[in-house]
Amino acid sequence: MLTDPTQSRAVPTALPTVPPAPESLPEHQFETIRHLIFGTLTGVQLTIQDLHSKHYAEPNDWSKPISTGRPNEVMAILTRKIRVA
Repeated sequence: MLTDPTQSRAVPTALPTVPPAPESLPEHQFETIRHLIFGTLTGVQLTIQDLHSKHYAEPNDWSKPISTGRPNEVMAILTRKIRVA
């Protein structure tokens, strides 16, 4: 420590060290995925309700049932973004 001539107290010669800032976390990468359910209207609706009961997706997140052109078959689509990094 040095003595400051204008004051009667000691002045530190170096600033205290400051710990380095933590490295910033990498940006998360997201990917779009699609789930497709094919079956009868009842089967598709029951599957959507089952996934909702497991807290996977809200029923309104799914598309409305879409006819596939096959007898008694519809499909529903869920599009989600998932974090991959």
